Amino acid sequence: DLRHFLRAAAAGQPGPSPELPPESGSTPGAPRVYLETYGCQMNVSDTEIAWAILQKNGYTRTKELHEADVVLLVTCSVREKAEQAIWNRLQHLKALKARRPRARAPLRIGILGCMAERLKEEILHREKLVDVVAGPDAYRDLPRLLAVAQSGQQAANVLLSLEETYADILPVQTSAGGRTAFVSIMRGCDNMCSYCIVPFTRGRERSRPIASILQEVRMLSDQGVKEVTLLGQNVNSFRDLSEVQFQSVAAPGLSRGFSTVYKAKPGGLRFAHLLDQVSRIDPEMRIRFTSPHPKDFPDEASVLQLIQERHNICKQLHLPAQSGSTRVLEAMRRGYTREAYLELVHHVRDSIPGVSLSSDFITGFCGETEEDHQQTVSLLREVRYNVGFLFAYSMRQKTRAYHRLQDNVPLDVKKRRLEELIATFREEAARANAALVGQAQLVLVEGPSKRSASELCGRNDGNIKVIFPDTELEDAAGCGALGRAQPGDYVMVKVTSASSQTLQGVPLCRTTLSRAAASH
Repeated sequence: DLRHFLRAAAAGQPGPSPELPPESGSTPGAPRVYLETYGCQMNVSDTEIAWAILQKNGYTRTKELHEADVVLLVTCSVREKAEQAIWNRLQHLKALKARRPRARAPLRIGILGCMAERLKEEILHREKLVDVVAGPDAYRDLPRLLAVAQSGQQAANVLLSLEETYADILPVQTSAGGRTAFVSIMRGCDNMCSYCIVPFTRGRERSRPIASILQEVRMLSDQGVKEVTLLGQNVNSFRDLSEVQFQSVAAPGLSRGFSTVYKAKPGGLRFAHLLDQVSRIDPEMRIRFTSPHPKDFPDEASVLQLIQERHNICKQLHLPAQSGSTRVLEAMRRGYTREAYLELVHHVRDSIPGVSLSSDFITGFCGETEEDHQQTVSLLREVRYNVGFLFAYSMRQKTRAYHRLQDNVPLDVKKRRLEELIATFREEAARANAALVGQAQLVLVEGPSKRSASELCGRNDGNIKVIFPDTELEDAAGCGALGRAQPGDYVMVKVTSASSQTLQGVPLCRTTLSRAAASH
């Protein structure tokens, strides 16, 4: 379940995404919209979709809250803290609305996304502050909803769709000049894990046609984007049913020890086909994907084989475990045991030497005992992840756990267990990263380091942050003058030190993805 974002999971709480830049070329007199994004990367993608729709309907973008005629919050419901952040933000917007000069049209406020889907009635009726409520499948309806709100009425659309993928809407990339991008390949989820609200806020799983995904990736390549992450709640169950000739293809079998709560789904072009096609578009563009589900790595190793073979598919996998206890995994309805999960980890490491692994964990789930917790601690030690996303359990209404289980682990116990998991993860990640000291790593430059203007920051193939001095560098081809690395450049960096979250190093040369692959 998708990107509970927290690189070291230190605080275990979501927050707003960075403010996004306005679109250039705004039209005088056009209504100005201010968008704010909370929660997972899927919401960042949704923000780009919503903005693309509004832009086509005559809206302009502002990054200044006081300039806005419309404020839209793209929200998250995964944990209670995520929703509380929105309620707090609404109190601030209430004051802004009250102070607005009468000469200006009233400020319209909208709640979009998962919280809109989950809490429509409460949002509309609590203090009558919110004008528009739109669920994740209703963004096409935003212009109409905002027109209704302009007449002084509240407007809502939280209908979930079995078909909507926004396939025909090319998102407007909101990171101006950015060198990395996220491409949504599917929406919704059918897994029905007992703790998870996503199937109830984002609906049933449906995949976007491959042709429209390839069109978007080509467009990003033309814009100079150097890294694309394919995005979905469960990317490796992707199946494009848009082409008739592939609708009778047999469903892939699950590996031994894995199960689903739904019947096998025959037909369609699968994730391995998509990954193959995407990776062929631009040999200088890195490809990542998130989040896969452990059950959807079948014994036929086509996806793992592609990762191993293609130089531009990152040797990095997100394998969300959630718990190290088979008993808890069963209560969560994850569809695998601890043993099956570990077997998959060994299979992945055998198939892709040097692979970087990341995972999600929930601590304090219903009925979790101290022994269950220690099994999770031992799984963290045994697998030694490079990156971890760890959270204390937060019960959500509508989920199976809410109806069938008791949230009976005290909050202080959840906090203590979370601290233990974080400490264990960091210890093991520091060891995993220390193994890279002395090695050369290919780094995609993102920009200046936050800590020092004299250093650059980027990520290696395993998605680990790498910091190195910003100095004049030779080109690996040996031609051309010395030059400083720019965002979007690939730099070979020799690692000199490591922590649980970051690698430090010295730059060797500027290079390309293809050249670096050929020299290894």
